[in-house]
Amino acid sequence: MHKRIRYFDWVNVLLMGILVCSMLFPFIHMASVSMSASDYVIRNEITLWPKGINFDAYRSVLQDKRILIGYKNTLIYVVLGTTLSLVFTMIGAYALSRKGLVFGKTLMLLVVFTMLFTGGLIPTYLTMRSYGLLDTIWAMVLPGLVSSWYLIVMRTFFQGIPRELEESGKIDGLSDLGILLRIVLPLSKPVLLTIALFYAVGIWGNFFSALIYLRNPDLFPLQVIVRNIVLIGQVGDVTVSSAVGEATIVLESLKYTVILVSTLPILLVYPFIQKHFTQGVLVGSVKG
Repeated sequence: MHKRIRYFDWVNVLLMGILVCSMLFPFIHMASVSMSASDYVIRNEITLWPKGINFDAYRSVLQDKRILIGYKNTLIYVVLGTTLSLVFTMIGAYALSRKGLVFGKTLMLLVVFTMLFTGGLIPTYLTMRSYGLLDTIWAMVLPGLVSSWYLIVMRTFFQGIPRELEESGKIDGLSDLGILLRIVLPLSKPVLLTIALFYAVGIWGNFFSALIYLRNPDLFPLQVIVRNIVLIGQVGDVTVSSAVGEATIVLESLKYTVILVSTLPILLVYPFIQKHFTQGVLVGSVKG
């Protein structure tokens, strides 16, 4: 029995190692190509390590004003959207977690209904236009303000908090809002950080809403600018055509550089909240 467990551990480590390598390889390869000299890239000699290191592609990308505008807009959308989404999700989840909520089951059914059926793209667009939200910051924030799935996860987490703590708060004269702020939220750090990460990643990578609701280039998020750069092949004063030779190298390095520049910041956030990640998701998904 002991040997079987030992073999399972070795096989498990081996499979996880293969999975990790398969996930890391694209990033390592893109980083190597983006930092390699054009001669090596055109001969397709780059695998895991860069050759003839140069940072011309990074200089071109970081000097492009569109990239800086995209970063600024995306940070605004992420900070504003994540904050509002977390607040409204938290309030809704806390209300739905109360057993004495009037029409609580009916409201919960309505929340679940939105997970199965939506109004569709055209009605949503017409609604946004009727409220004058097109070409505004709110077009990137309000349509996906609350996720039904995250609301249910947070509600389940709140239901797992001992009722005795809330009853003691009521004895001390706390209102429902006071119980939420002083008792529930301090105990809900794992689920709050987890849901905040989910919202932030979703907003960071959201380019479809911008394509539908935004026309002003000064409001474009980073992902739309990255998409335009990769499709058009132009960064700053460096224009890439479909010709062979140096242009092809610039295009290849350019694509990978832009992708890395737009992806790394949000990836660097994860290690800081990783210890809360698993606990927040599992505890919020055990109970129904």
